[in-house]
Amino acid sequence: MASDAPETGTSERRKGREGWPRWSLWILLALILASILLPGILNREDRKSLDYSVFIAEVSAGTVNSVEVTNETGTIEGELLDGDLFTTKGPVELPDVDLELLRDRNVDVQFKTESSNPILNLLPLFLPFALIIGLFWWMQRRAQGQMSGIMSIGKSKAKTYTTERPDTGFSDIAGYEGVKQEITEIVDFLKEPERFTEIGARIPKGVLLVGPPGTGKTLIARAVAGEAGVPFLSVTGSDFMEMFVGVGASRVRDLFQTAKKLGSAIIFIDEIDSIGRKRGAGLGGGNDEREQTLNQMLAEMDGFEATEGIVMMAATNRPDVLDPALLRPGRFDRQVIVPLPEYSERLSILKVHADSKKVDTAIDFEAMAKGTPGMSGADLANLINEAALHAVRRDSTQVKQEDLEAARDRVIIGQRRESVAMSDEEKTATAYHEAGHALVATLLPHADPVHKVTILPTGQALGVTMQLPEERHAYTKEYIEDRLAVLFGGRMAEDNVFGVISTGASNDLMQGTELARKMVTEWGMSERVGPRAWGSNAQIFLGDDLMSGREYSEDTARIIDEEVQRILVEQEHRAKKTLVENRSALDRIAAALLDKETIDGNDIAKLIPEPTSDLAEGLNADLDTLGPEL
Repeated sequence: MASDAPETGTSERRKGREGWPRWSLWILLALILASILLPGILNREDRKSLDYSVFIAEVSAGTVNSVEVTNETGTIEGELLDGDLFTTKGPVELPDVDLELLRDRNVDVQFKTESSNPILNLLPLFLPFALIIGLFWWMQRRAQGQMSGIMSIGKSKAKTYTTERPDTGFSDIAGYEGVKQEITEIVDFLKEPERFTEIGARIPKGVLLVGPPGTGKTLIARAVAGEAGVPFLSVTGSDFMEMFVGVGASRVRDLFQTAKKLGSAIIFIDEIDSIGRKRGAGLGGGNDEREQTLNQMLAEMDGFEATEGIVMMAATNRPDVLDPALLRPGRFDRQVIVPLPEYSERLSILKVHADSKKVDTAIDFEAMAKGTPGMSGADLANLINEAALHAVRRDSTQVKQEDLEAARDRVIIGQRRESVAMSDEEKTATAYHEAGHALVATLLPHADPVHKVTILPTGQALGVTMQLPEERHAYTKEYIEDRLAVLFGGRMAEDNVFGVISTGASNDLMQGTELARKMVTEWGMSERVGPRAWGSNAQIFLGDDLMSGREYSEDTARIIDEEVQRILVEQEHRAKKTLVENRSALDRIAAALLDKETIDGNDIAKLIPEPTSDLAEGLNADLDTLGPEL
């Protein structure tokens, strides 16, 4: 939890600048209103109201003792003989007849002129001045607030995590034992720096955590601070950037000054590639705000000694775009790779996230860990959460195995689209398309095993053949060729059965072309081109290498295109040959898909061999329902 010390200091300074509190203005207004209204309220007596005709009748009857007539208003207040007080409203000027009647009845008549409230008399005079003064006061306060915001724009936005707050330790990180071992000495240095200084060892000033998104780089950095028991200052690279020139450099200075005041501390910059990119790589020159911020950071890292107890940590998933000056010894001395979790690590991560959910004890986490290669820690956390949501949708109080399976399918292949209604022809073509993928994947020896095949519209596709790749760290030529053949399986199945080619294989062609080009240009898997690599066709980054020409000649480019074409055609023919030789199995798989809509890998494996007589009769009946297309 972030410390709120900076916000508290700001509020105190703000109170000091304000002077008069805001409630004083309301008190002043209340006093003015009281001075106006209270005299009238306090001087008002309990009098009964009479009509003017009734008043004249009372005078004629001789029951009125005295009256007081207010000039200019016609208000008459008086007293009866029995002591009751009354008030009435008459003409502004009493008629002579009524005055004669009052004298004849010996009524004590007095006339008065009502004195006006001096405050009300002065109010029209002072009100314009008060409004002008109030306007200037408001403008001054507004200007002070804006100036205070501008003056504080150079302050660092780092969140401070102190040792008094709940800490994160290595026990909160599932797996990654190798990563923990690499950064353990950072923790030892912060705990016992004298052990290193006595022997003359220099601890690395900076540690760069490199890995794909979602692998837990930020969590690992916090765990280091928690294990060492030192404050942890966390900031993202984008927090340094602002529309004003020099703000980023000012925030860098403030960040390091804050760390020095804390003594031993860890400064963590997440997504450092946003400010640490190679200088001079952009199209507009090299003297921009981002480069000034980077220069200031380099200067600050050179400005403190390792013995001060300050360690820099940063995280990025783009180490290739970082400036070399940032990675030299004395700055970020050490790079720690945080890879995607292996099987054992995925198993631990799944169990950690499942601890906060109500899960069935019969769940096979080992099978789920084996079936999720390539998923990051964030992906696995999302998988468990999606499983819990699926359990709620089916009104279950526990997360079961079927919920995990459904969540995995949703994460990998997407959500089922219930609104898509396919015609019978489209459904039949989709069934043969997916059956072609599944059949080729099952028969080829190096292909990934088939997990599930469905013709229900899912994600952006009308049908999906889901394969679960095995744990691999390197890919052989045979594996990639089998993968290409599997991609062409759907296209060739449509061509073999219907004699037409549809747009359903567009994504398969894109993936296949990319794989074939990498085989030729990056992986040296073409005998004609030879063991050479020319890099990838990745998107140009900030103009870097924009003006650098192609690394090979036109003749080489032609050879590369020819080799890519040869690889694709060979694997297309290979897929077609496999489907032609196993046409009956293709028909059986398509019939099963049309019947059940979704089948798994075990069902496909059972449908490939020639069926028994009983099973053959059932399959023939299913095939008859497909129509004249067959």
